[in-house]
Amino acid sequence: MSVQQRTLDCKDLHSYLKTLQASVLDRLYNHPATCLAVFRELPELSRIYIMRILFVDQAVPKAIMGSWVSPNSAKELEDIVKLLTELRVWQEVDMQGGLKGWLLNPTFRKNLKGALLGGGNEWSMKPPTDVDPKARGISVLDEYAMGRWECVLHYMVGSQQQEVISSDALQILQHAGLMKKEPGENQLSITKDGFQFLLMDTSAQVWYFLLQYLDTATARGLDLIDCLGFLFQLSFSTLGQDYSTDTMTEGLQKFLQHLREFGLVYQRKRKDGRFYPTRLALDIASGPKKSMVNTLNASSQTTGYIVVETNYRVYAYTDSSLQVALIALFCELIYRFPNLVVGIITRESVRQALRSGITADQIVSFLRQHAHSECYKEPPVLPSTIADQIKLWAIERDRFIYKDGVLYNQFDSQADFEILRNYAQERGVLVWHTNNGRKMVVTKEGHDEVRKFWKRHSRNGSM
Repeated sequence: MSVQQRTLDCKDLHSYLKTLQASVLDRLYNHPATCLAVFRELPELSRIYIMRILFVDQAVPKAIMGSWVSPNSAKELEDIVKLLTELRVWQEVDMQGGLKGWLLNPTFRKNLKGALLGGGNEWSMKPPTDVDPKARGISVLDEYAMGRWECVLHYMVGSQQQEVISSDALQILQHAGLMKKEPGENQLSITKDGFQFLLMDTSAQVWYFLLQYLDTATARGLDLIDCLGFLFQLSFSTLGQDYSTDTMTEGLQKFLQHLREFGLVYQRKRKDGRFYPTRLALDIASGPKKSMVNTLNASSQTTGYIVVETNYRVYAYTDSSLQVALIALFCELIYRFPNLVVGIITRESVRQALRSGITADQIVSFLRQHAHSECYKEPPVLPSTIADQIKLWAIERDRFIYKDGVLYNQFDSQADFEILRNYAQERGVLVWHTNNGRKMVVTKEGHDEVRKFWKRHSRNGSM
């Protein structure tokens, strides 16, 4: 029996921005591309609220803004208020007459208006003044992007076809905990997080890798604000269009070379003074939620290569050593032909994958994501018996679930116990309780809220 597996945490754009200091966020909002990227990824109700107050230069009372939604949406409104406050998109202010109101961040308002309506300083990247005599088409850029990115994956799986990757990429792999160097070993070895990383879809892999890179940006002598701003500019670029490097600072030129190595941009030679964003860079601000490469080399329905039968046989129509190595993470390979690999999913092969850190959901998602086009003619693309059995094998190992919590006991009366238990339950922070002995456990995050409620209740009860 073992502890429930930890899933690799891949933050979305807003979750990442909330980890930044307030001063960094304020500086980020000086760039229209950043404001537009943040606005685009907000929930629909948040965008509606921002648009209603975008042209209001003063605070709007909370009571008025609360009346814009029905009482049934009060919880949703509470969530967006929390999100926009944490992102410093707006802030609570005191108004005349003792009213409380919300005021849109003036910098955010100004630059979002500039991005949506135009005017002000030019914020998008500019194409070169001359035509590229060796222009690259979209198909070439797609092939280059995946070729460069797969170099990193080849290195992680130890493929014999791997190309040499730079020391910068190796440092990021170590910093992210995807690979580590064992004592007495010269080569890096893949970690449990690394195995999970391999089975993530490409968009999530690229986004997670970039987040780890940004964590080390300052140590590399780069300005985090400039790097993020440039990434947001790339996300609004046009695929197949070349852009000039003439106005880029030395730091951004260095950052561009790192993005070039990872396949996010194509640049034939550094002295060319131009570069092409690839599909990996487009919509990078969407984070892991949207697949940036679903259309890379056409849709997933036409590029899939895996067929899974109800007898647990797996047929992979591929000659890629990387794809074969990924399948071998959770399958026992039986036969290998020039363009076909046959394997079988067994209890032991799945358990070995689970011990490596891969989750059952990741295996199922991988098989569905890379299903052969023929599988779409008769859904489901993955037999339900296979998906269910993989999850059942995983459940065999997940006998215990550990959660951090705070124990409450020694209540003076059953009534006091029930009041606090019901409060914690309504707030969704109650983990466990028992009437025998009047004991309850709340989550670590909900402890402060429950404790404050109990103090208020005790104080009122003693009056």
